[in-house]
Amino acid sequence: MKKRPIIFILLCFTMVAASAQSLAEARTMFTKGEYDKAKPVFERYVKSRSSNANYNYWYGVCCVKTGEAAKAVKHLKFATKRKVPKAPLYLANAYNDLYRFDEAVNSYQQYIDFLQKKKKSTEEAEELLKEAKLNARMIKGVEDVCIIDSFVVNKKDFLNYYKISQESGKLFTYNNYFGKQEKSESTVYETQIGNKIYYSETGKDGKLDIFTKNKMPNKWGERVALPENINGTGNANYPYVLTDGQTIYFASDGKGSIGGYDIFVTRYNTNTNTYLTSDNIGMPFNSPYNDYMYVIDEYNNLGWFASDRYQPQGKVCIYVFIPNSSKQIYNYEATDPELMRRLAQLHSLKETWKDTKRVNNAIARLKSVINERPEIRETYDFEFIINDELTYHSIDQFKSSKAKELFRRYKQKSNDYQEQKEKLSKQRELYAEANKTERLKMSPAILDLEKRVEEMATEVKQLAISTRNTEIMYLKK
Repeated sequence: MKKRPIIFILLCFTMVAASAQSLAEARTMFTKGEYDKAKPVFERYVKSRSSNANYNYWYGVCCVKTGEAAKAVKHLKFATKRKVPKAPLYLANAYNDLYRFDEAVNSYQQYIDFLQKKKKSTEEAEELLKEAKLNARMIKGVEDVCIIDSFVVNKKDFLNYYKISQESGKLFTYNNYFGKQEKSESTVYETQIGNKIYYSETGKDGKLDIFTKNKMPNKWGERVALPENINGTGNANYPYVLTDGQTIYFASDGKGSIGGYDIFVTRYNTNTNTYLTSDNIGMPFNSPYNDYMYVIDEYNNLGWFASDRYQPQGKVCIYVFIPNSSKQIYNYEATDPELMRRLAQLHSLKETWKDTKRVNNAIARLKSVINERPEIRETYDFEFIINDELTYHSIDQFKSSKAKELFRRYKQKSNDYQEQKEKLSKQRELYAEANKTERLKMSPAILDLEKRVEEMATEVKQLAISTRNTEIMYLKK
Protein backbone atom coordinates (compact mmCIF):
# COMPACT_ATOMS: atom_id res chain seq x y z
CA MET A 1 0.00 0.00 0.00
CA LYS A 2 2.83 2.39 0.82
CA LYS A 3 4.27 2.02 -2.68
CA ARG A 4 1.29 3.60 -4.44
CA PRO A 5 2.09 7.25 -3.66
CA ILE A 6 5.63 6.72 -4.89
CA ILE A 7 4.39 5.12 -8.10
CA PHE A 8 1.91 7.96 -8.58
CA ILE A 9 4.66 10.55 -8.16
CA LEU A 10 6.88 8.69 -10.61
CA LEU A 11 4.05 8.52 -13.14
CA CYS A 12 3.40 12.25 -12.83
CA PHE A 13 7.10 12.98 -13.27
CA THR A 14 7.22 10.72 -16.32
CA MET A 15 4.18 12.42 -17.87
CA VAL A 16 5.64 15.89 -17.29
CA ALA A 17 8.98 14.81 -18.74
CA ALA A 18 7.28 13.28 -21.79
CA SER A 19 5.19 16.40 -22.27
CA ALA A 20 8.21 18.65 -22.03
CA GLN A 21 10.04 16.46 -24.52
CA SER A 22 7.07 16.73 -26.90
CA LEU A 23 7.32 20.51 -26.77
CA ALA A 24 11.05 20.33 -27.47
CA GLU A 25 10.41 17.99 -30.39
CA ALA A 26 7.70 20.29 -31.71
CA ARG A 27 10.07 23.25 -31.61
CA THR A 28 12.66 21.22 -33.51
CA MET A 29 10.05 20.28 -36.11
CA PHE A 30 9.00 23.94 -36.31
CA THR A 31 12.59 24.97 -37.00
CA LYS A 32 12.83 22.33 -39.74
CA GLY A 33 9.61 23.53 -41.34
CA GLU A 34 7.64 20.40 -40.38
CA TYR A 35 4.64 22.48 -39.38
CA ASP A 36 2.00 19.78 -39.85
CA LYS A 37 3.79 17.54 -37.35
CA ALA A 38 4.44 20.29 -34.83
CA LYS A 39 0.95 21.81 -34.90
CA PRO A 40 -0.93 19.24 -32.73
CA VAL A 41 1.63 19.63 -29.93
CA PHE A 42 1.45 23.44 -29.97
CA GLU A 43 -2.35 23.23 -30.05
CA ARG A 44 -2.36 21.25 -26.80
CA TYR A 45 -0.01 23.71 -25.16
CA VAL A 46 -1.91 26.80 -26.27
CA LYS A 47 -5.13 25.31 -24.89
CA SER A 48 -3.53 24.63 -21.52
CA ARG A 49 -1.78 28.02 -21.34
CA SER A 50 -3.65 30.43 -23.60
CA SER A 51 -1.79 33.43 -22.17
CA ASN A 52 1.61 32.19 -23.33
CA ALA A 53 2.65 34.41 -26.26
CA ASN A 54 5.15 31.94 -27.71
CA TYR A 55 2.66 29.08 -27.72
CA ASN A 56 0.19 31.29 -29.57
CA TYR A 57 2.89 32.35 -32.02
CA TRP A 58 4.12 28.83 -32.78
CA TYR A 59 0.63 27.46 -33.17
CA GLY A 60 -0.48 30.42 -35.30
CA VAL A 61 2.48 30.04 -37.67
CA CYS A 62 1.76 26.32 -38.04
CA CYS A 63 -1.86 27.11 -38.93
CA VAL A 64 -0.76 29.59 -41.60
CA LYS A 65 1.73 27.12 -43.06
CA THR A 66 -0.83 24.29 -43.18
CA GLY A 67 -3.60 26.27 -44.86
CA GLU A 68 -5.67 27.26 -41.83
CA ALA A 69 -5.22 31.01 -41.95
CA ALA A 70 -8.60 31.77 -40.35
CA LYS A 71 -7.66 29.74 -37.30
CA ALA A 72 -4.27 31.47 -37.09
CA VAL A 73 -5.48 35.07 -36.84
CA LYS A 74 -6.61 35.00 -33.20
CA HIS A 75 -3.33 33.51 -31.97
CA LEU A 76 -1.06 35.70 -34.08
CA LYS A 77 -2.92 38.84 -33.05
CA PHE A 78 -2.33 37.88 -29.42
CA ALA A 79 1.36 37.19 -30.09
CA THR A 80 1.64 40.53 -31.90
CA LYS A 81 0.19 42.40 -28.92
CA ARG A 82 2.72 40.62 -26.70
CA LYS A 83 5.53 41.86 -28.97
CA VAL A 84 6.69 38.49 -30.33
CA PRO A 85 9.09 39.81 -33.03
CA LYS A 86 7.91 37.96 -36.17
CA ALA A 87 4.25 37.65 -35.21
CA PRO A 88 3.17 40.65 -37.38
CA LEU A 89 4.80 39.03 -40.42
CA TYR A 90 2.80 35.81 -40.13
CA LEU A 91 -0.33 37.68 -39.12
CA ALA A 92 0.01 39.65 -42.36
CA ASN A 93 0.47 36.37 -44.25
CA ALA A 94 -2.73 35.04 -42.68
CA TYR A 95 -4.66 38.19 -43.59
CA ASN A 96 -3.30 37.95 -47.13
CA ASP A 97 -4.47 34.34 -47.46
CA LEU A 98 -7.92 35.41 -46.24
CA TYR A 99 -8.07 38.30 -48.74
CA ARG A 100 -8.16 40.81 -45.87
CA PHE A 101 -5.60 42.85 -47.74
CA ASP A 102 -5.94 46.20 -45.97
CA GLU A 103 -5.21 44.48 -42.66
CA ALA A 104 -2.32 42.63 -44.29
CA VAL A 105 -0.84 45.96 -45.38
CA ASN A 106 -1.02 47.30 -41.80
CA SER A 107 0.63 44.20 -40.34
CA TYR A 108 3.42 44.15 -42.91
CA GLN A 109 4.07 47.82 -42.16
CA GLN A 110 4.20 47.04 -38.45
CA TYR A 111 6.77 44.32 -39.10
CA ILE A 112 8.83 46.68 -41.28
CA ASP A 113 8.79 49.30 -38.49
CA PHE A 114 10.13 46.67 -36.10
CA LEU A 115 12.94 45.70 -38.50
CA GLN A 116 13.91 49.33 -38.99
CA LYS A 117 14.15 49.87 -35.24
CA LYS A 118 16.43 46.85 -35.01
CA LYS A 119 18.40 48.13 -38.02
CA LYS A 120 17.72 44.94 -39.97
CA SER A 121 17.09 44.53 -43.69
CA THR A 122 13.51 45.25 -44.76
CA GLU A 123 13.93 44.28 -48.43
CA GLU A 124 11.96 41.03 -48.29
CA ALA A 125 9.21 42.55 -46.12
CA GLU A 126 8.97 45.54 -48.48
CA GLU A 127 8.28 43.17 -51.39
CA LEU A 128 5.53 41.45 -49.40
CA LEU A 129 4.06 44.85 -48.59
CA LYS A 130 4.02 45.76 -52.29
CA GLU A 131 2.18 42.52 -53.08
CA ALA A 132 -0.39 43.19 -50.35
CA LYS A 133 -0.97 46.72 -51.64
CA LEU A 134 -1.40 45.33 -55.16
CA ASN A 135 -3.88 42.77 -53.80
CA ALA A 136 -5.80 45.53 -52.02
CA ARG A 137 -6.13 47.40 -55.32
CA MET A 138 -6.95 44.31 -57.34
CA ILE A 139 -9.86 43.17 -55.16
CA LYS A 140 -11.61 46.41 -56.10
CA GLY A 141 -11.76 45.20 -59.73
CA VAL A 142 -12.87 41.56 -59.44
CA GLU A 143 -14.25 40.34 -62.76
CA ASP A 144 -17.89 39.30 -62.81
CA VAL A 145 -17.41 35.92 -64.47
CA CYS A 146 -19.54 32.77 -64.35
CA ILE A 147 -17.62 29.69 -63.17
CA ILE A 148 -19.62 26.60 -64.13
CA ASP A 149 -17.45 23.79 -62.75
CA SER A 150 -14.25 22.88 -60.93
CA PHE A 151 -12.42 19.65 -60.21
CA VAL A 152 -9.30 18.72 -58.26
CA VAL A 153 -6.69 16.58 -60.03
CA ASN A 154 -3.06 15.60 -59.68
CA LYS A 155 -0.87 18.48 -60.77
CA LYS A 156 1.52 16.28 -62.72
CA ASP A 157 -1.16 15.29 -65.25
CA PHE A 158 -3.57 18.24 -64.97
CA LEU A 159 -3.25 19.04 -68.67
CA ASN A 160 -5.01 15.78 -69.55
CA TYR A 161 -8.22 17.25 -68.14
CA TYR A 162 -8.29 20.23 -70.50
CA LYS A 163 -10.78 19.27 -73.22
CA ILE A 164 -10.57 21.89 -75.94
CA SER A 165 -11.71 21.84 -79.55
CA GLN A 166 -9.39 21.16 -82.47
CA GLU A 167 -10.17 24.66 -83.68
CA SER A 168 -8.51 26.04 -80.54
CA GLY A 169 -5.20 24.21 -81.03
CA LYS A 170 -3.54 21.58 -78.87
CA LEU A 171 -1.86 21.48 -75.45
CA PHE A 172 1.02 19.21 -74.47
CA THR A 173 3.50 18.79 -71.67
CA TYR A 174 7.03 19.67 -72.71
CA ASN A 175 8.26 16.10 -72.19
CA ASN A 176 5.48 14.48 -74.19
CA TYR A 177 5.81 16.87 -77.10
CA PHE A 178 9.58 16.70 -77.41
CA GLY A 179 9.91 13.07 -76.33
CA LYS A 180 12.02 13.86 -73.28
CA GLN A 181 11.99 12.74 -69.66
CA GLU A 182 13.22 15.86 -67.93
CA LYS A 183 11.97 17.18 -64.60
CA SER A 184 9.90 19.91 -66.20
CA GLU A 185 6.52 21.59 -65.67
CA SER A 186 6.73 23.37 -69.01
CA THR A 187 3.89 23.19 -71.50
CA VAL A 188 3.58 23.47 -75.27
CA TYR A 189 0.77 25.08 -77.26
CA GLU A 190 0.44 24.10 -80.93
CA THR A 191 -1.75 26.23 -83.21
CA GLN A 192 -4.87 24.74 -84.74
CA ILE A 193 -3.19 24.14 -88.12
CA GLY A 194 0.03 22.88 -86.55
CA ASN A 195 2.32 25.44 -88.13
CA LYS A 196 3.59 27.10 -84.95
CA ILE A 197 4.30 26.24 -81.34
CA TYR A 198 4.73 28.31 -78.18
CA TYR A 199 6.48 26.65 -75.29
CA SER A 200 8.47 27.27 -72.14
CA GLU A 201 12.10 26.28 -71.74
CA THR A 202 15.10 27.34 -69.68
CA GLY A 203 16.67 30.46 -71.15
CA LYS A 204 20.17 31.92 -70.91
CA ASP A 205 19.62 33.35 -67.43
CA GLY A 206 18.49 30.01 -65.97
CA LYS A 207 14.80 30.87 -65.60
CA LEU A 208 11.90 29.67 -67.71
CA ASP A 209 11.23 31.76 -70.80
CA ILE A 210 8.62 31.38 -73.54
CA PHE A 211 9.86 30.60 -77.03
CA THR A 212 8.17 30.04 -80.37
CA LYS A 213 9.02 27.94 -83.43
CA ASN A 214 7.62 27.96 -86.96
CA LYS A 215 7.04 24.82 -89.01
CA MET A 216 9.36 24.54 -92.00
CA PRO A 217 8.70 22.17 -94.97
CA ASN A 218 10.45 19.21 -93.33
CA LYS A 219 11.32 20.37 -89.81
CA TRP A 220 10.82 22.99 -87.14
CA GLY A 221 12.74 26.24 -87.42
CA GLU A 222 15.03 27.69 -84.76
CA ARG A 223 13.51 28.77 -81.48
CA VAL A 224 12.85 32.49 -80.99
CA ALA A 225 12.44 33.97 -77.50
CA LEU A 226 9.46 36.22 -76.91
CA PRO A 227 10.35 39.78 -75.79
CA GLU A 228 11.17 40.97 -72.26
CA ASN A 229 7.68 42.25 -71.55
CA ILE A 230 6.73 38.53 -71.53
CA ASN A 231 10.02 36.93 -70.48
CA GLY A 232 10.63 39.50 -67.77
CA THR A 233 11.83 39.31 -64.20
CA GLY A 234 10.51 35.87 -63.28
CA ASN A 235 9.66 32.51 -64.80
CA ALA A 236 7.29 32.60 -67.77
CA ASN A 237 5.33 29.45 -68.61
CA TYR A 238 1.97 27.99 -69.75
CA PRO A 239 1.47 29.93 -73.02
CA TYR A 240 -1.80 29.90 -74.94
CA VAL A 241 -2.70 31.90 -78.05
CA LEU A 242 -6.18 32.78 -79.28
CA THR A 243 -7.18 31.91 -82.82
CA ASP A 244 -6.50 35.52 -83.85
CA GLY A 245 -2.80 34.60 -83.59
CA GLN A 246 -2.13 37.86 -81.73
CA THR A 247 -3.52 37.48 -78.20
CA ILE A 248 -1.30 35.43 -75.89
CA TYR A 249 -2.05 34.36 -72.34
CA PHE A 250 0.75 33.09 -70.11
CA ALA A 251 1.71 32.75 -66.46
CA SER A 252 4.59 34.52 -64.71
CA ASP A 253 5.84 34.68 -61.13
CA GLY A 254 7.79 37.89 -61.76
CA LYS A 255 6.97 41.58 -61.51
CA GLY A 256 3.25 42.31 -61.27
CA SER A 257 2.36 38.93 -59.71
CA ILE A 258 0.28 38.97 -56.52
CA GLY A 259 1.81 35.68 -55.38
CA GLY A 260 3.34 32.71 -57.17
CA TYR A 261 2.33 32.34 -60.82
CA ASP A 262 -0.24 34.85 -62.08
CA ILE A 263 -2.02 34.87 -65.44
CA PHE A 264 -1.11 37.70 -67.81
CA VAL A 265 -2.28 38.72 -71.27
CA THR A 266 -0.61 40.65 -74.07
CA ARG A 267 -1.26 41.23 -77.77
CA TYR A 268 0.93 41.37 -80.81
CA ASN A 269 1.06 44.77 -82.48
CA THR A 270 1.37 44.16 -86.23
CA ASN A 271 2.22 47.82 -86.88
CA THR A 272 5.32 47.80 -84.69
CA ASN A 273 6.11 44.06 -84.85
CA THR A 274 6.19 43.92 -81.03
CA TYR A 275 4.02 42.77 -78.15
CA LEU A 276 2.13 45.28 -76.02
CA THR A 277 2.77 45.64 -72.28
CA SER A 278 1.57 42.52 -70.45
CA ASP A 279 -1.40 42.97 -68.12
CA ASN A 280 -2.30 40.94 -65.04
CA ILE A 281 -5.86 39.70 -65.75
CA GLY A 282 -6.79 40.14 -62.09
CA MET A 283 -9.13 38.36 -59.71
CA PRO A 284 -10.82 35.92 -59.44
CA PHE A 285 -8.46 34.22 -61.91
CA ASN A 286 -5.37 35.25 -59.94
CA SER A 287 -4.76 34.80 -56.23
CA PRO A 288 -1.91 34.83 -53.67
CA TYR A 289 -1.26 31.23 -54.82
CA ASN A 290 -0.22 29.76 -58.21
CA ASP A 291 -2.65 30.36 -61.08
CA TYR A 292 -1.87 29.37 -64.67
CA MET A 293 -2.76 27.68 -67.97
CA TYR A 294 -5.53 30.07 -68.96
CA VAL A 295 -7.28 28.84 -72.11
CA ILE A 296 -10.22 30.22 -74.08
CA ASP A 297 -11.91 27.67 -76.34
CA GLU A 298 -13.69 30.07 -78.67
CA TYR A 299 -15.36 27.24 -80.60
CA ASN A 300 -17.12 25.83 -77.50
CA ASN A 301 -17.29 29.20 -75.69
CA LEU A 302 -15.62 27.78 -72.58
CA GLY A 303 -12.63 28.98 -70.59
CA TRP A 304 -10.22 26.98 -68.46
CA PHE A 305 -7.58 27.80 -65.87
CA ALA A 306 -5.75 25.99 -63.07
CA SER A 307 -4.94 27.05 -59.51
CA ASP A 308 -3.40 25.46 -56.43
CA ARG A 309 -5.27 27.83 -54.08
CA TYR A 310 -6.28 25.93 -50.94
CA GLN A 311 -5.07 22.64 -52.41
CA PRO A 312 -2.79 20.04 -50.78
CA GLN A 313 0.68 19.42 -52.11
CA GLY A 314 0.64 17.84 -55.56
CA LYS A 315 -2.99 18.75 -56.31
CA VAL A 316 -4.47 21.49 -58.49
CA CYS A 317 -8.02 22.70 -59.11
CA ILE A 318 -9.17 23.24 -62.68
CA TYR A 319 -11.92 25.85 -63.14
CA VAL A 320 -14.20 26.03 -66.18
CA PHE A 321 -15.95 29.33 -66.92
CA ILE A 322 -17.96 31.22 -69.52
CA PRO A 323 -15.69 33.82 -71.15
CA ASN A 324 -16.92 37.41 -71.18
CA SER A 325 -16.91 39.18 -74.54
CA SER A 326 -15.65 42.24 -72.64
CA LYS A 327 -14.47 42.58 -69.05
CA GLN A 328 -17.21 43.21 -66.51
CA ILE A 329 -16.42 43.87 -62.85
CA TYR A 330 -18.44 43.80 -59.65
CA ASN A 331 -19.44 47.06 -57.99
CA TYR A 332 -16.94 47.07 -55.13
CA GLU A 333 -18.50 49.95 -53.22
CA ALA A 334 -22.00 48.43 -53.34
CA THR A 335 -20.95 44.86 -52.46
CA ASP A 336 -20.65 43.50 -48.95
CA PRO A 337 -16.89 43.16 -48.15
CA GLU A 338 -17.22 39.54 -47.05
CA LEU A 339 -19.13 38.62 -50.23
CA MET A 340 -16.49 40.41 -52.31
CA ARG A 341 -13.78 38.33 -50.68
CA ARG A 342 -15.74 35.15 -51.39
CA LEU A 343 -16.21 36.13 -55.03
CA ALA A 344 -12.50 36.91 -55.40
CA GLN A 345 -11.57 33.59 -53.76
CA LEU A 346 -14.11 31.60 -55.80
CA HIS A 347 -15.40 30.30 -52.51
CA SER A 348 -18.69 29.14 -54.06
CA LEU A 349 -19.23 28.63 -57.78
CA LYS A 350 -22.99 29.12 -57.48
CA GLU A 351 -22.42 32.64 -56.15
CA THR A 352 -21.18 33.48 -59.67
CA TRP A 353 -24.36 32.14 -61.35
CA LYS A 354 -26.85 34.82 -62.40
CA ASP A 355 -28.47 33.42 -65.56
CA THR A 356 -29.64 29.82 -65.03
CA LYS A 357 -30.29 29.19 -68.72
CA ARG A 358 -26.82 30.44 -69.65
CA VAL A 359 -25.24 28.22 -66.97
CA ASN A 360 -27.18 25.12 -68.05
CA ASN A 361 -26.23 25.63 -71.69
CA ALA A 362 -22.56 25.97 -70.74
CA ILE A 363 -22.70 22.85 -68.55
CA ALA A 364 -24.21 20.94 -71.47
CA ARG A 365 -21.36 22.11 -73.72
CA LEU A 366 -18.84 21.05 -71.09
CA LYS A 367 -20.38 17.58 -70.79
CA SER A 368 -20.21 17.24 -74.56
CA VAL A 369 -16.50 18.04 -74.77
CA ILE A 370 -15.65 15.91 -71.72
CA ASN A 371 -17.24 12.93 -73.46
CA GLU A 372 -14.11 12.71 -75.59
CA ARG A 373 -15.42 14.84 -78.46
CA PRO A 374 -17.60 12.32 -80.36
CA GLU A 375 -17.06 14.06 -83.68
CA ILE A 376 -13.41 12.96 -83.55
CA ARG A 377 -14.26 9.37 -82.62
CA GLU A 378 -16.41 9.08 -85.75
CA THR A 379 -13.50 10.11 -87.95
CA TYR A 380 -10.54 8.44 -86.20
CA ASP A 381 -9.98 5.34 -84.11
CA PHE A 382 -7.54 7.36 -82.00
CA GLU A 383 -4.93 10.11 -82.21
CA PHE A 384 -1.36 9.09 -81.34
CA ILE A 385 1.56 11.42 -82.06
CA ILE A 386 4.74 9.70 -83.26
CA ASN A 387 6.87 12.79 -83.89
CA ASP A 388 6.62 16.34 -85.27
CA GLU A 389 5.59 15.04 -88.68
CA LEU A 390 3.61 11.86 -87.95
CA THR A 391 0.32 11.31 -86.13
CA TYR A 392 -1.35 7.89 -86.36
CA HIS A 393 -5.11 7.40 -86.33
CA SER A 394 -5.41 3.62 -86.88
CA ILE A 395 -3.48 0.54 -85.77
CA ASP A 396 -2.67 -0.36 -89.39
CA GLN A 397 -0.46 2.72 -89.74
CA PHE A 398 2.23 1.22 -87.49
CA LYS A 399 5.13 -0.18 -89.53
CA SER A 400 6.82 -1.99 -86.66
CA SER A 401 5.05 -5.12 -85.39
CA LYS A 402 6.69 -4.61 -81.98
CA ALA A 403 5.45 -1.01 -81.81
CA LYS A 404 1.99 -2.22 -82.82
CA GLU A 405 1.94 -4.69 -79.93
CA LEU A 406 3.22 -2.05 -77.51
CA PHE A 407 0.46 0.28 -78.67
CA ARG A 408 -2.19 -2.37 -78.00
CA ARG A 409 -0.83 -2.73 -74.47
CA TYR A 410 -0.79 1.06 -74.15
CA LYS A 411 -4.44 1.32 -75.20
CA GLN A 412 -5.52 -1.44 -72.81
CA LYS A 413 -3.57 0.12 -69.96
CA SER A 414 -5.06 3.53 -70.80
CA ASN A 415 -8.57 2.09 -70.62
CA ASP A 416 -7.80 0.44 -67.29
CA TYR A 417 -6.32 3.69 -66.03
CA GLN A 418 -9.45 5.66 -66.99
CA GLU A 419 -11.68 3.12 -65.25
CA GLN A 420 -9.65 3.35 -62.06
CA LYS A 421 -9.65 7.16 -62.21
CA GLU A 422 -13.43 7.18 -62.48
CA LYS A 423 -13.66 4.74 -59.59
CA LEU A 424 -11.39 6.99 -57.51
CA SER A 425 -13.48 10.03 -58.39
CA LYS A 426 -16.65 8.29 -57.20
CA GLN A 427 -14.93 7.19 -53.99
CA ARG A 428 -13.89 10.79 -53.32
CA GLU A 429 -17.47 11.98 -53.86
CA LEU A 430 -18.74 9.39 -51.37
CA TYR A 431 -16.00 10.42 -48.94
CA ALA A 432 -17.02 14.08 -49.18
CA GLU A 433 -20.60 13.17 -48.20
CA ALA A 434 -19.65 10.68 -45.46
CA ASN A 435 -19.54 11.33 -41.72
CA LYS A 436 -16.36 11.20 -39.65
CA THR A 437 -16.67 7.49 -38.77
CA GLU A 438 -17.36 6.48 -42.36
CA ARG A 439 -14.42 8.59 -43.58
CA LEU A 440 -12.04 6.79 -41.24
CA LYS A 441 -13.15 3.47 -42.71
CA MET A 442 -12.91 4.71 -46.31
CA SER A 443 -9.52 6.46 -46.08
CA PRO A 444 -7.20 3.39 -46.38
CA ALA A 445 -8.97 2.14 -49.51
CA ILE A 446 -8.91 5.59 -51.13
CA LEU A 447 -5.21 6.03 -50.35
CA ASP A 448 -4.45 2.60 -51.86
CA LEU A 449 -6.47 3.45 -54.96
CA GLU A 450 -4.74 6.84 -55.31
CA LYS A 451 -1.37 5.08 -55.19
CA ARG A 452 -2.47 2.55 -57.81
CA VAL A 453 -3.85 5.25 -60.11
CA GLU A 454 -0.56 7.16 -59.87
CA GLU A 455 1.38 3.97 -60.70
CA MET A 456 -0.90 3.30 -63.68
CA ALA A 457 -0.41 6.85 -64.94
CA THR A 458 3.35 6.26 -64.95
CA GLU A 459 2.90 2.90 -66.71
CA VAL A 460 0.70 4.46 -69.41
CA LYS A 461 3.24 7.23 -69.95
CA GLN A 462 6.14 4.79 -70.24
CA LEU A 463 4.24 2.57 -72.69
CA ALA A 464 3.47 5.60 -74.87
CA ILE A 465 7.15 6.59 -74.90
CA SER A 466 8.26 3.01 -75.66
CA THR A 467 5.73 2.70 -78.49
CA ARG A 468 6.80 6.00 -79.99
CA ASN A 469 10.54 5.29 -79.73
CA THR A 470 10.16 1.76 -81.14
CA GLU A 471 8.27 3.01 -84.19
CA ILE A 472 10.75 5.85 -84.76
CA MET A 473 13.73 3.46 -84.61
CA TYR A 474 12.05 1.15 -87.10
CA LEU A 475 11.34 4.03 -89.51
CA LYS A 476 14.99 5.09 -89.39
CA LYS A 477 16.23 1.72 -90.61
